[in-house]
Amino acid sequence: MKKVRITQVKGLIHSLPKHRANIAALGLHGIGTSNELTLTPAIQGIINVVRHMVKVEEI
Repeated sequence: MKKVRITQVKGLIHSLPKHRANIAALGLHGIGTSNELTLTPAIQGIINVVRHMVKVEEI
């Protein structure tokens, strides 16, 4: 499986509760935080929901 680095680039103010929960599920805590995860179908689905708030880089 591929590994990806996910970085939060937008804040959570005025975002939907669903988006807040998805950002937390990715292990992100604020703007500029990043996390390295294995790209599974579940993680890809979460990324698709919050793609306007994160930056994804392949490792």
